[in-house]
Amino acid sequence: MDEMKAVAAFAALSQPTRLDVFRLLVKAGEDGLRAGEISERLDVRQNTMSANLTVLVQAGLIRNRREGRTIRYHVDLDGMRGLLAFLMEDCCGGNPAMCKPILDELAC
Repeated sequence: MDEMKAVAAFAALSQPTRLDVFRLLVKAGEDGLRAGEISERLDVRQNTMSANLTVLVQAGLIRNRREGRTIRYHVDLDGMRGLLAFLMEDCCGGNPAMCKPILDELAC
C-alpha cells in the first residue's frame, strides 16, 4: 500500500462510526452484513450509514455485493492486510524477533 492509500484509510477510520463499522465487519467475517443490519446494530440512520459505508469502500477497507434489493458489506482483507503491512514495513529496524510479540497478538 502506498502512502496516499494509507492516508485515505486512516482518514476513513478516524471517524467513530466508520471505525465501528469496520470492526463490526471484521467480526462478521466472510458472511459480512447487509447495510440495514449494520445500521440496526450500530443504531445509525440508514442514510448516514450509507455515506459512511461509501467512505470505507472508497478507502479500500470494505467491499460490497448486491443481493437483489440489498447490499451486503464485507471487510476487504486485502485492504486491511495492506494497511497493516504499511504500518509494519519498517518495524523494529529489521529485527524480526522484536516484531514477534506484535505479530502474535495480531494472529487469529
